[in-house]
Amino acid sequence: MELEEFRRHAHELVDWMADYLAKVEDHPVRAQVQPGEIAARLPDRPPAEGEPMARIFQDFERIVLPGMTHWQHPSFFAYFPANSSPPSVLAEMLTATLAAQCMLWQTSPAATEMETRVLEWLRQMIGLPEGFAGVIQDTASSATLCAILTARERATDWRGNEDGLWACEPLVLYASEQAHSSVEKAISIAGLGRKSLRLIATDDDFAMRPDLLDAAIRDDVAQGLRPAGVIATLGTTGVGAIDPLGAIAGICGEHGLHLHVDAAWAGSALLLEEQRWMIEGIERVDSFVLNPHKWLLTNFDCTAHFVRDPAALVRTLTVLPAYLQSRETGEVIDYRDWGVPLGRRFRALKLWFVIRSYGVDRLKAMLRDHIAWTAELADAIRAEPDFELTSPPKLALLSFRYRPAGIDDEEALDALNERLLDALNDGGRLYLTQNRLRDRYVIRFAIGQLYTTRDHVLRAWQAITETARGLSDTV
Repeated sequence: MELEEFRRHAHELVDWMADYLAKVEDHPVRAQVQPGEIAARLPDRPPAEGEPMARIFQDFERIVLPGMTHWQHPSFFAYFPANSSPPSVLAEMLTATLAAQCMLWQTSPAATEMETRVLEWLRQMIGLPEGFAGVIQDTASSATLCAILTARERATDWRGNEDGLWACEPLVLYASEQAHSSVEKAISIAGLGRKSLRLIATDDDFAMRPDLLDAAIRDDVAQGLRPAGVIATLGTTGVGAIDPLGAIAGICGEHGLHLHVDAAWAGSALLLEEQRWMIEGIERVDSFVLNPHKWLLTNFDCTAHFVRDPAALVRTLTVLPAYLQSRETGEVIDYRDWGVPLGRRFRALKLWFVIRSYGVDRLKAMLRDHIAWTAELADAIRAEPDFELTSPPKLALLSFRYRPAGIDDEEALDALNERLLDALNDGGRLYLTQNRLRDRYVIRFAIGQLYTTRDHVLRAWQAITETARGLSDTV
């Protein structure tokens, strides 16, 4: 493609992108296709000769777009948001154009130095104390893996990487029973085995119980095992539970354990001074992760990973062959040593665009709106006699279920709520996801999309009640 042709198509695509964002509500939120339907429309073999961009884009609209779930739809209330915003999209366009591989300071000095500075901005914005250094990972899963690898190496006196785990005493780690599945996956990847993970029971608010954590640690020590670390969660995926960080940090300090905090979603709310109670005890935390790509309007992927001791992370992950050395090695930050992949995208640019374009005050206002609308929705659920709130609002997340009079059998209620969720998602007006809570099928409702308004939330609740009543007529 010649550059002038590129210029023309690029202008056309930007016009399409702006129109898409303006009219995203015209699409069903969740893709309304069946498994295999998109693949059936794609040729079995690649083209032998190049095709014109106009034809390629026509097929994008005809084949690809119907198979997309629209995460930027204002009635997307599923999972947690994977937010975007116009300034972030513009930055991504520049990142793609520069096409830099930012593994070393030398391979793009601006990328490294901007990442350091923007993560320092973010540290200040969320109230982390001085002493934390930041790096951008692709996802919180990768940050958690890095934390567990570091905890493993510290607990084995740095012998795990060198000698292999067979030469070390058995290690154990601890997390809430509500912790994200990425913890279990990371422990497996780290070679510790799933049986080394202790899932600690939670209290009535679904937060980790410190007394049971302490008892589990002492029991493992008595059995000759070596506790290595704890993963605390601020904002669990299921219900948004907040583990008591101060108490957990005290226990970790007493036993000499590495403490990692997974605040992938809820960490963004720390921009709000009134939410900083969540990080009481943060001065005793070793690593902390939040995802700007969830609730801070920055395109996926962009995870902020803060560490108290960068040297420990670098020691855990560094391999330095001659071809990766430069004359600046040891004098500058080479972020390739701060994560698992060698290759790195220029992710800091889009976060820089977002923070500068919106400013901290506007980001705070958005967060406060989402939290307020969630509380209002919780009140509406409580006021409906045929519905029950199964977990109270935590920031911008709650869960509920439909419980009409006359149906008391738990299996029947589970089946009814599953039918309700399928009907809502199949209708295309909104998108929600499910959870199992205390062995009950419940429906999650998460607010966090940039274009969502209070009216979208109220209309979603109206759609839920109307659809549920229609289902109950057929029970």
